[in-house]
Amino acid sequence: MIGVAVGWQMYGLTHSTFALGMIGLVQFLPLLLLNLVVGHVVDRASRKSILAICQAAQSLIAVSLGVATLFHNLHPAGLFCAAALIGVARAFESPSTQALSPTLVEESLIPQAIAWSSSANQTASILGPALGGLLFVAGAQTPYFASTVLFVCAASLSSTIRPWRRAPADAAPTARSIFSGIHYIRDHKRILGAISLDLFAVLLGGATALLPAYTRDILHTGPWGLGLLRLSPALGALATSVVLAHRPINRHAGMRMFTAVIVFGFATVAFALSRSLWLSMFILAVLGSADVVSVVVRSSLVQLETPDEMRGRVSAVNSLFIGTSNQLGEFESGVTASFWGLIPATILGGVGSIAVAILWMYLFPDLRKLDSLGKDLETREC
Repeated sequence: MIGVAVGWQMYGLTHSTFALGMIGLVQFLPLLLLNLVVGHVVDRASRKSILAICQAAQSLIAVSLGVATLFHNLHPAGLFCAAALIGVARAFESPSTQALSPTLVEESLIPQAIAWSSSANQTASILGPALGGLLFVAGAQTPYFASTVLFVCAASLSSTIRPWRRAPADAAPTARSIFSGIHYIRDHKRILGAISLDLFAVLLGGATALLPAYTRDILHTGPWGLGLLRLSPALGALATSVVLAHRPINRHAGMRMFTAVIVFGFATVAFALSRSLWLSMFILAVLGSADVVSVVVRSSLVQLETPDEMRGRVSAVNSLFIGTSNQLGEFESGVTASFWGLIPATILGGVGSIAVAILWMYLFPDLRKLDSLGKDLETREC
């Protein structure tokens, strides 16, 4: 909901695709600057407490945006500051979530748990943009106040989580341990290949940052149309994640991940060429479906091949890669659109995603040959 409101207000105030891209950049910078610190904090402190604190902080940011909007005192600089503070909170929140989840279920159930977690996230992603667009019509401040209430609820619920597996190790940080997450990923080629594939594919194919511009200038609709477009990829992702939760990927996991990224690239190109709101929604649903297949395979692989005492640091580096692909991808999309135009930039990004997937298939053959995550786990335990 905040994403819809901030994007619509920023484009309304500036009429600049470059400004839309800058929102992604200011959210990414805290993730980059705090990454090494975050990993150690997550491995030493209570992960559920970190979640609760980050969600409470985001509730304060949301209510501040709502008050500023209500009194007509909102400026692009204020939106950028809010985005940066949200970036700080998410820099701690995301790796805490990733590292906490595997401690709640048995290892053999991690792929299905990740699929169910993706279902929950996608359900929120479906309701959020739709409600954001509808509530924006009732008043630009309304999505912010609604988000405030939901963040308070999230913080309260996070504080009640009770992991049944052992807590993170309480080890003093050293120069070696601070960089150990980076070294671990570097030494495990399949993990490196999976997260770098997501990095470059989404970095190039980040069309969602440009949805406010597509909504206004190409499809000629209002905030409700933006809400529908933001809803569509989440709807496709939700349907696919529910299927994967019931029927986990047991064969050809690596090739399915690469195929999903290629479909993601083709969907990005098709979206750029669409002139119909309903066709664009369908294409974005396909894009979201392809993306969640890649997410489930990658996330399962990272969590299954990382020991618990390292999960905070590895998850922090993984979050940096994800943030680079998402937030920096939004910045890249905004910049290229401002130079080359909205449609050419989106087409180029989709083609780039396809090229990256094909190249990575040959750079990381072990990842391409990955068959069943479950079987690989059994082999590792033996």
